[in-house]
Amino acid sequence: MSESAAQQAGPVTSEGLGARADFRATSDPGLEESAHARTELLDYGQLYSLWERQQWAVQDLDFTQDRIDWHERIDKDERYMRMYGLSSFFVGEQRVAAELGPMMWACPREDMRIFLCTQIADEARHVAFFDRFYSEVGVLEADDLQGRLAETSEHLNPEFGVLFDELLRRRVERLAQEPEDTEALVEAVTIYHMVIEGMLALTGQHFIIDFNERMGTLPAFVEGFTKVARDEHRHVAFGARFLRDMAREDERYKQAIGRTLGEVVPVAEGVLRPKWVDASEEDVELLGVRISETRAFAASALERRLKVIGLG
Repeated sequence: MSESAAQQAGPVTSEGLGARADFRATSDPGLEESAHARTELLDYGQLYSLWERQQWAVQDLDFTQDRIDWHERIDKDERYMRMYGLSSFFVGEQRVAAELGPMMWACPREDMRIFLCTQIADEARHVAFFDRFYSEVGVLEADDLQGRLAETSEHLNPEFGVLFDELLRRRVERLAQEPEDTEALVEAVTIYHMVIEGMLALTGQHFIIDFNERMGTLPAFVEGFTKVARDEHRHVAFGARFLRDMAREDERYKQAIGRTLGEVVPVAEGVLRPKWVDASEEDVELLGVRISETRAFAASALERRLKVIGLG
């Protein structure tokens, strides 16, 4: 698939998935242009009920056309370009699924813990989704989940490792040892829900889904990835609610959110850039969108969520 074909597919839409009623039902403030400190958010029980209504199954997807598209319609160079985004999600879902347990146990209320149990199930399903896509479409040579995770990790950049394996893991390990450390939990939720999911995952999903829809490629992947994105908006809505509650409860938690963002956001911005793109190349296009545009999209959504939390 040539660059000219991508250009002929049309411009990236501004609203995208955020205009869908099932996405807006999550109350994720990143979808609200007029978000403010009094924006209404779902409570933890309502988020759980929404999870029950928004169930889906990986086994229902048919990747037959996706396999044809990947091997016959998408050329070698474009497949390599696409692998950075796919790899970030596949490995990222596996990493965060493993980190949620200590965060769930550290939550100070039972309704918070119940919702995070649903998120653990969601993240496991997302890993299964990517594993089935990789396996049935024939994206990699490895023949099992562990092998595919190892092979696809070669496409990740150093900032990805810093964000997941250092900044997030340090907080999670602290919670595993001291689950009553609510400040560490606030920091972990800030990194996980606001930055990893809110800034990075939802930004990538927006542009990857949009590109495939415009090009008419990978229909089952788009169907499943859209449902993954809906799950992520629900998770981010939990994060916004939790952080707003904590910020209102104690000023030190509000300060912890700001301090953590100051440490983590510069690293997260680096994650948006594939390792084969120089840090100075902001105008490089990936999937028809400049890196500077993806960063602006991510920053705008984070700003809306911070306003609702009380930091904007």
